[in-house]
Amino acid sequence: MAKGDRESGISRRAFTAGLGAAAVAAGLGPLVAAPIVKRVPATGEAIPAIGLGTWITFNVGDSARLRAERLEVVRTFFAGGGAVIDSSPMYGSSEEVIGHCLGETGIPDGLFSATKVWTPLQWHGRRQMEASRELWGVERFDLMQVHNLLGWEGHLETLAGWKAEGRVRHVGITTSHGRDHETFETVMRSRPIDFVQFTYNILDRQAERRLLPLAAERGLGVIVNRPFRQGALIDAVERHPLPDWAGEIDCANWPQFLLKFIISHPAVTCAIPATTRADHAAENMGAAIGRMPDAEMRTRMIRYVEGL
Repeated sequence: MAKGDRESGISRRAFTAGLGAAAVAAGLGPLVAAPIVKRVPATGEAIPAIGLGTWITFNVGDSARLRAERLEVVRTFFAGGGAVIDSSPMYGSSEEVIGHCLGETGIPDGLFSATKVWTPLQWHGRRQMEASRELWGVERFDLMQVHNLLGWEGHLETLAGWKAEGRVRHVGITTSHGRDHETFETVMRSRPIDFVQFTYNILDRQAERRLLPLAAERGLGVIVNRPFRQGALIDAVERHPLPDWAGEIDCANWPQFLLKFIISHPAVTCAIPATTRADHAAENMGAAIGRMPDAEMRTRMIRYVEGL
């Protein structure tokens, strides 16, 4: 799921109106509140804790109808205060579709553009990253990540130079499905990176053992992918009632319940749910509003979901 709109430098009135609309759509009522932000450890920069993933969902090719639907997702995302959009050349036409959406909305001042390099060849990585920049239509990326560690040694060498030249702002690595954690940890410990991205959700908590503590120790930003297990987790829980006590952390629906669990972890910087629908985008943005679970509540949330 995702969020909303703004044109180059959204006005305070437009932001407030958009956020209020997102809150109503998310089931939180007509409240006006700033979304929760987290600090990027490397710089202290504040970014909203809910971002927008584009794996599968933005791979819609030239379909005018589907591009229009994704444009509404992006508009809703920006209107709700969203900033972090994450993609990859591996995601088919997703980067081209993002570029189309940004061309329609205008690139907001607060956009935090994040994509990946995905090729075993260092020279090809340079071309691929430049092609991604042109597809997005951005001057430079805020974060460039080595996708699933493919060719990581060469790409990190390139990116160290690009960062020094100001061609990218942050550098990171990614993994998913728990693969390559040993190598991932080695890179985290030994290379000058700013961000890591991996899977973490209320049922997939392997990252709590080593990756999340190590990220905190090394001062690395953490982006969480697959927060809903590609929708399977939502499908599994939505047949059951949301517990009454979910209101204690301002949850109006299951997506907010699941996302609040993730972003309440002190080492997590941002979660990137993906969606094809603007109303789901608004629901997701609602997770960044209101009270967050403490350690005791997080344990209670785990027990409830595991017991379903």
